[in-house]
Amino acid sequence: MLMMVLCMTVLAFAPVQAASNLKVLSSSADVSFPQSINFKVSAQSDAKITEIRLQYTINMVSFAQVVNEAFVDFQSSTNVNAQWKWDLTRIGGLPPGTVINYRWVIKDANGNNLTTPFTQVKFDDGRYTWKSIVQNKVTLYWYQGDQTFGQTLMQATQDALTRLAGSTGATIKDPVRLYIYANQNDLLGSMIFPQEWTGGVAFTSYGCIAIGISASNLDWGKSTIAHELTHIITAQVTANPYNGLPTWLDEGLAMFNQGPLDSSFTASLNQAIQSKSLITVRTLSSPFSSDANISYLDYAESYNIVSYLINTYGKDKMAALEATFQQGATYDGALQKVYGFNMDGLNTKWQGTLK
Repeated sequence: MLMMVLCMTVLAFAPVQAASNLKVLSSSADVSFPQSINFKVSAQSDAKITEIRLQYTINMVSFAQVVNEAFVDFQSSTNVNAQWKWDLTRIGGLPPGTVINYRWVIKDANGNNLTTPFTQVKFDDGRYTWKSIVQNKVTLYWYQGDQTFGQTLMQATQDALTRLAGSTGATIKDPVRLYIYANQNDLLGSMIFPQEWTGGVAFTSYGCIAIGISASNLDWGKSTIAHELTHIITAQVTANPYNGLPTWLDEGLAMFNQGPLDSSFTASLNQAIQSKSLITVRTLSSPFSSDANISYLDYAESYNIVSYLINTYGKDKMAALEATFQQGATYDGALQKVYGFNMDGLNTKWQGTLK
C-alpha cells in the first residue's frame, strides 16, 4: 500500500550575528518521517557568500559532546538559497520524537563569519494525529483507540515499573517516550529497514519505545511494554562509556519483568535440560542466535538465570550488580565482586538447580 508522507516545517529566523551585512534571512527544517530532514537557509551579504556549513547535534545518551557537520553545496553569490538533505537511510533512521539541534556557519569573501544560535527540530511521526498522557516520567502516545485504551496501557507501564523496582531496585531516571502504533504494519512503516517480525523495539540511547498494539492484542501488548521498558530502565541505571551488559542479563531481566515464560520457551528449556544441550552462561553473553529455534532457548535460559539470581540472592544483590556494571566492570568482574563467582561459576550453580 502506497503511503503518503506528510512534511512538517519548523521555521527559525536568525538575527544578524556579525557587524557586517552578512545575515541569515530565513532558516527551516522540513521533516519527512521516517526518511529524511531537509534543512534550508537563505542568506545575504555585501560580498559573495563562499561557505555554508550545517552543524547539528542529536538529543540522545552520549558520553562525549558530538557536533556533526555537513558542508552545503550552493552557487556562490551575495544572495543564496541553500539546502542540505539528511538522508536517514544512511544511519538506519531515528525513533519518533527525537530532537535535533542545528545551526548555520556561514562565511563570505570579505572574511566575515556568521554562526546562528542553535534551533531545535523535533522528528515527529506526522502521519498520525497523536493523543498523549504523562505519568511518572513516561509519556505514552497513541492515535487509535479511546482514552481508556491509552490509560490501560499506561497502567501496564506503571505496573511494570513497580515490578522492576521490587525485583531489582532499578527505577526510572530519565523521561521515556512510548509510541503505540495501531498494528504491526504501521510500526514497520515508522522504521528504516525493519525486520518483518518486529513487534516492538526499545531505542535505549533515545529513551524511546515503539510497539504495534491493537485493542485485540492488549495482553500481548502489556507484556511487550514491560519487556521493552525494562531494557530502557536497565540501560539508564547501568549506563557507562566502558562496557555494556552481557546479553543474558539484559534480556533475562526483560523476560523476568515481562512475566512467567509461555509454553514455547518452557518446552525449549525442558528439551535442552533432558538432552543435556544447555547453552552456557558465557556463550549467552554474546548476541543471541538469529535461528528461531535456538533463540527460544537463548531467551528461556536467560530468564531462568536471572530468576535464579533474584530468587536465590535477592533484590539488593541484583541492584548491586547493576551498580557495578554502571562503573564499567567486566562481565566476570561484576559477578565476582557482587556474588563471589564468575560466569563459569554462575553456570555451574545455576545448572545444578535444574531438573
